[in-house]
Amino acid sequence: MYNKESLKATEFISDEEIRETLKYADENKDNLALVSEIIEKAKLRKGLSHREASVLLACDDKEKVKEMYALAEQIKKDFYGNRIVMFAPLYLSNYCVNGCLYCPYHLKNKSIPRKKLTQEEIKKEVIALQDMGHKRLAIESGEDPVNNPIEYILESIKTIYSIKHKNGAIRRVNVNIAATTVENYKKLKDVGIGTYILFQETYDKKEYEYLHPTGPKHNYDYHTEAMDRAMEGGIDDVGIGVLFGLDKYRYEFAGLLMHAEHLEAVHGVGPHTISVPRVKPANDIDPNDFDNSLSAEMFCKIAALIRIAVPYTGMIISTRETPEVREKIIRLGVSQISGGSRTSVGGYAEEERPHETEQFDVSDNRTLDEVVNWLMTAGYIPSFCTACYRQGRTGDRFMSLCKSGQIQNCCHPNALMTLKEYLIDYASPETRKIGEELIDREIDNIGKPELRPKVREELLKIEKGTRDLYF
Repeated sequence: MYNKESLKATEFISDEEIRETLKYADENKDNLALVSEIIEKAKLRKGLSHREASVLLACDDKEKVKEMYALAEQIKKDFYGNRIVMFAPLYLSNYCVNGCLYCPYHLKNKSIPRKKLTQEEIKKEVIALQDMGHKRLAIESGEDPVNNPIEYILESIKTIYSIKHKNGAIRRVNVNIAATTVENYKKLKDVGIGTYILFQETYDKKEYEYLHPTGPKHNYDYHTEAMDRAMEGGIDDVGIGVLFGLDKYRYEFAGLLMHAEHLEAVHGVGPHTISVPRVKPANDIDPNDFDNSLSAEMFCKIAALIRIAVPYTGMIISTRETPEVREKIIRLGVSQISGGSRTSVGGYAEEERPHETEQFDVSDNRTLDEVVNWLMTAGYIPSFCTACYRQGRTGDRFMSLCKSGQIQNCCHPNALMTLKEYLIDYASPETRKIGEELIDREIDNIGKPELRPKVREELLKIEKGTRDLYF
């Protein structure tokens, strides 16, 4: 039985409800009066149900799809402006005891070298990331209670936060590790993590168990209920996502939105972020083994409809995607992207990009400076801001500010100030020139006119050497 307020995975992600939703969507995809009604509801910026959004996904009327895209762009601007938050993944270890069929880290893969970073190696990686200009990391690790116990993760987070190199500092560490216990989530909270991120991979329980034949990740319920345990452990911000291409995308889309509805209903706060990765080539993995791949066009439509259905959430796209796909999908709703990423264990400290321990092929190989330059040329503000986390604007407090639009009064100025830091400390001359001109223009777009002279004062302080200023 479907119950979004239940704490049982098979009740808040109900297979029967998803299948009924897809049937309803098929029956109504050409009902343009209903489609128009749903779009009008979406314009209220209060979101859509999984069933309503699924009707829009099924609808392929060209004019209505254009309306959806235009609305997604506008909602993205309303909630997140033209800011794009920058981050980088940091892979700590590829030791893993699971048998996931789509991941090269699976236990039976004997062709990939196994590696785990020491704390000294982590320091070298972090310094390399700081020298690029990064302030926000997402740490990744395989699931292995012997090689990667929670104590190793906690020690690694403390190491990352402790490193100050020149003007560099990592100010927010998000964590993407396997589902764990309430006690361990409390420990992660205590060492100051930002967002806890865990991809569902697929919401179809039967398909999930097939794709995860061995290891602790085989337990669908334990994995799917992880966010509830994380929130019980005091973690305010959680990030969800599916791996598109593993199972039928319409099923995943509905399940993803149901998960967001569940978190909102039970905890009063939905997902801080939703990620939209796709299956990509990797060591021992061929995406053609999965017959549910989706086109770039449908991928972009899914992103647009997530933005419409869950307007407050941050949306993440990684370097799995090409620059061309990233350019289109950013416009339709994405608010966070990685830049200069390496998906290997120990990849940043090396001059040449190592491939032997990569989790997946990187399709956007540009440097962080090149990505920042590209974003600014397209009219976006690359933001290295972490102020909300450090000011306690997390969880329901962040969501209330975001939903009301008040968050813009902090985020826009903070984005400009962190961009100024980046331009002075790390940017190439060409990128700095473009960035300085962008900042000059964007000061006049700060919503509260009384803030503008204050921001100019702070920018002057940054010019003179002060760092880490924020509202």
